[in-house]
Amino acid sequence: MKAAVIVFPGSNCDRDVAVALEASMGRAPLMVWHRDTQLPAVDLVVVPGGFSYGDYLRCGAMAAHSPIMREVKARAEAGTPVLGICNGFQIITEAGLLPGVLMRNAQLKFICKDVHLKVESADSPFARKFVKGSVVRLPIAHAEGNYFADKDTLDRLEGENRVAFRYADADGVVSAEANPNGSARNIAGVYSANRRVLGLMPHPERLAEDLLGGSDGKLMFDGLVEALS
Repeated sequence: MKAAVIVFPGSNCDRDVAVALEASMGRAPLMVWHRDTQLPAVDLVVVPGGFSYGDYLRCGAMAAHSPIMREVKARAEAGTPVLGICNGFQIITEAGLLPGVLMRNAQLKFICKDVHLKVESADSPFARKFVKGSVVRLPIAHAEGNYFADKDTLDRLEGENRVAFRYADADGVVSAEANPNGSARNIAGVYSANRRVLGLMPHPERLAEDLLGGSDGKLMFDGLVEALS
């Protein structure tokens, strides 16, 4: 399996996800600069977290127009899996790869802590190592993680089983109290219609080995290797 990590000015989780990918793949991913116009042949593209372009204008809005994103969109449309994490989720929604937008957190504050997620749909390359209905723990670190879409879009995501993860408590109960940022219907991650694109706000790469305090995130990278090798 070969993977590429897109690097923007202001990315700060690109190396974290590269380390996590290498641990699962057995080889280092390619690091692709945002101004590049060509993307090598790869089995997976990761758009990492951080503060692309300093989060000026609107999170992800400027990065979505970087030259490399035209190629990322073309690869996604051709079926190459694309994973957008945190700022990467913001970027790929701004680029039109996923519906909805990420707004300011309901409390208007930056939030950095571990959260629990209920696995809503494991039918994808990204979640094949997860069990539907199970609870995993991953960190969040964002000020604009409040997922919003209109009611028709939310209903369509629900009807098409495209909600990947929801914020929940440790027992898997989905509630307002377990929602850290005000996201509509506690949504923490969504799939594209063909389930080859996943955007999520929590960081699987930050809990991908026990020395970091947990390894729930490693399941995502191990599953991708199993699915795409």
